[in-house]
Amino acid sequence: MAGLARRRDSTSGAGFYWPGFVDAMAQLLLVITFLLSVFMIAQFMLAREITGQDTVLSQLRTQIAELSDLLALEKSTKTELQTTLAALTDDLKIARDQTSQLQGVIDVLRQEGAASNTTLSGLQAKLAGEKKVSAEALARVELLNQQIAALRRQVSILNQALEASEARDQASKTQIADLGRRLNIALAQRVQELARFRSEFFGRLRRILSQRSDIRIVGDRFVFQSEVLFDKGAAEINLAGLAEIGTLATAIQELEKQIPPDIAWVLRVDGHTDIDPIRTAQFESNWELSAARAIAVVKALIAQGIPPNRLVAAGFGEFQPIDPADTDEAKAKNRRIELKLTER
Repeated sequence: MAGLARRRDSTSGAGFYWPGFVDAMAQLLLVITFLLSVFMIAQFMLAREITGQDTVLSQLRTQIAELSDLLALEKSTKTELQTTLAALTDDLKIARDQTSQLQGVIDVLRQEGAASNTTLSGLQAKLAGEKKVSAEALARVELLNQQIAALRRQVSILNQALEASEARDQASKTQIADLGRRLNIALAQRVQELARFRSEFFGRLRRILSQRSDIRIVGDRFVFQSEVLFDKGAAEINLAGLAEIGTLATAIQELEKQIPPDIAWVLRVDGHTDIDPIRTAQFESNWELSAARAIAVVKALIAQGIPPNRLVAAGFGEFQPIDPADTDEAKAKNRRIELKLTER
């Protein structure tokens, strides 16, 4: 009987703790669900922000094109106004010269008329004729004065139009400068986004390949020693190198899912050799060897599913050494494949 009582007490204690354990698991599940919801909302807001920036950038480019057309039209109008003003100025100068000549004729006629009063009376008929000529000359002078006044009014109107055109020109330049500044800001944001993805890419590769002493990061480049991928003097990737390329391709594919499709990024693969000359049936110089190795890496990445338009292959031969010394250690450093995430 005592043993039966002890078994019942033990069973009652287990039943007492079980509901508390179930409640704790339910609360933990709710917390995990809440964190997943927050993460999905953050991803949605980030995608929406990037899309909005693309729309603003497109609008700014359209406005710059329209303002450039307006500026060209204003400059053309300004040139035409300046040409018209020069022509009117020449006409005004000619009219003034004619007025001066007519005034000289009038003075001469007046002098001749005064002299005729002291001479023979027969000159009165000539004086009458000269007066008629003087009256006609005065009429022409009056007409020329009216034309000069009209020309001055036209010149004033042209000056006002020219000032207005210059004011619009200045306003257009100011607006273009502001749009250029905003465009530079938008482009700088794009560069920062690519830099962030580059940092994530190298961080992921650093974690994956942190145990390898023959693979390192130099500046903004990821460096594979050639011996990791190729046998000496060869451009075919060995089995161990293919495994490394597979790891690299996985990291690139994960990063590609995060980069927006409108960012023009590429992974540049650079081949480098040491200074030892090579001349074989397959490779006439280190140029051919370095280029062939870079192309081999690109082809291996394509075989792993990396899009060809995201890859660039370049060969530098022995002309971009890390260590310029002529030692075995320096040569080993210089025989390498470099990877760089950059803009197209």
